[in-house]
Formats: sequence, C-alpha cells, structure tokens
Amino acid sequence: MKTIKGPGVFLAQFARDDAPYNTLDGLAGWVSSLGYKGVQIPSWDGRLFDLEKAAESQDYCDEILGTLKRHGLELIELGSYLQGQCLAFHPAYAAGFAAFHPEGLSGAAVTEWATDQLSKSVDASVKLGTKNISVMSGGLAWHMIYPWPQRPAGLIDEAFGELANRWKPILDHAEKHGVTFGYELHPGSDLYDGATYELFLDKTNSHPAACLTYDPSHFLLQQLDYADFIIRYHERIRAFHVKDAEFRPDGRVGVYGGYQEWVNRAGRFRSLGDGQVDFSRIFSLLTQYGYDGWAILEWECCIKSPEQGAAEGAPFIK
Repeated sequence: MKTIKGPGVFLAQFARDDAPYNTLDGLAGWVSSLGYKGVQIPSWDGRLFDLEKAAESQDYCDEILGTLKRHGLELIELGSYLQGQCLAFHPAYAAGFAAFHPEGLSGAAVTEWATDQLSKSVDASVKLGTKNISVMSGGLAWHMIYPWPQRPAGLIDEAFGELANRWKPILDHAEKHGVTFGYELHPGSDLYDGATYELFLDKTNSHPAACLTYDPSHFLLQQLDYADFIIRYHERIRAFHVKDAEFRPDGRVGVYGGYQEWVNRAGRFRSLGDGQVDFSRIFSLLTQYGYDGWAILEWECCIKSPEQGAAEGAPFIK
C-alpha cells in the first residue's frame, strides 16, 4: 500500500515583508523547525522565487533546491494559482484581480501574460524535477453561478469552450514535458465542483494533464460531499491541501455569507483540528485509492495567528 508524504506546507500565507518570512531561506528554516518536510512554493511571490529565472536557468533551480535541502526540505511543487485565475475572468472582476498581475495590463494583455506565466511554470517544474503545478482555472461564467435571471441558452457551453481554448495549448505543453496541472476547485473559478470539472474535461477531451489538487475546505463550505468526491475522482488527484473549515448557518447567514467578513460568515476556514472536516476519512480514502503524494498544509484561519496555525499543523498532519 502506498504512503502519503508529509507534513508539507504551502508558503503563500506565511510570507510577509519582515524576517524570517520574507525570503525562501528564512521561511524554509522556520517551517523546518516546526517539523515540515516539504514545501509548495507560490510562483508569483518574488520575495521567495523568480519564475522568469527558474524557467530559463538550471543553475537557479539548483540553488532553490539547495536552499531547501540545507533545511532538510523537499520541493513538492509550484503553485501558480494567481496566474491561472488571470487566464480568464469576467471584466466585472477586473478590479478585484488587478493585484494578481503586473500593473498596467488589461483585457487580452492579462490573458497573454497569464499564458506565458503558466507555460514558464511548466518549464521551471521540469528543471526543478517536480511533476504537478497547482492552479485555479479562472472563470468566465462565475457571475452566473445562480440560475436567476435565467441564463441564455448556450452561454455556459460557450464560456467553458472559451476556457478550454485558453487552457488547451498550456495543457499540451505540460503533457509534452510530463507535467500536470492540479486544478483546485475553488469558488470564483469556473471549476469549483465535480460537475464543472467534468464540463471542462468534456471540452478538453479529458486531457491527461488536466488533473486535480484536492482541498476539502472549499467543498465543505458549499456543502458538497468531499469524501464521495475522492471516490469519484481519485484517479485525477495529484496534490492535497490539508485545510480545515466549518459551516454553521443560522437565521442570518448561510452558504452565500451575506457579504460578511470571514469571521462573521457561516462558512469559514479554520486551523487544522478546529473545523468540521473529517480528515481521518479523507486520509483513509486517499490511502485506499493509492495516493502517494504530499499532504500540504494550507492555512487561512480567521481566528488564530499564522504562527499558531503553522505550529499546530505539522503534528496534526503527521
């Protein structure tokens, strides 16, 4: 029986401008001291990683791996979530996503930049020796998630066709180099549950590089059966975010959240062990179906500090 690797940690939520959190060397030393064995690196954060250099230079990639090795860490993979989201979004969301891409870009220029970034993520992964890149899909139809007003006939099909057209050359590039993209099914993206993932697979002819990064927290918040999801889609799971959440609706707020800050929403992310996700069931199912990738902490708790969440995460996963 295959064994899940870990504990791993996604560095994105812990990076900030003061030491030791503002360099890869500093963060690596910190997470290693907490018991983590592998890291997922956000490819957009220049404080930690230079994607342009990594795509071109084997020496630079060797430096990255050497920095991690000095701290007893492995590189799990790159995360290119923000670039994936920028590949496709409705103009209504342009202001919200402006921080995700270089200043001054708009419209087609954002798509071109994102395409280049995702292709370079593949090239860098080859030099780094990693096999998956976790992403969000972007979304052209998210604003029509609720079927009122009634959606014009064919509009969803058109949106997913365009989304597939934007991803197809990138997926082909990944397949050519033995790399997959793990889509984290995420609200705000057009791929947010099993049904939407299937729509995308249909439009991409079940592309072998269109895989999954499994995160149960987003499923719990939309009241999807996250255990049954593993049973249905385990063959496509390439990465696993260990992220907890809770859903406690009342007479004031439910799934949609009432435009409240995270701490006042019915559904909110929590530190590991403080939420409602049944991780014993998840680890059992992933092991049953032969998942031998990493268990990676992603932390976004609205109550605890990053330091406390990270310190508690490693022993929980272990």
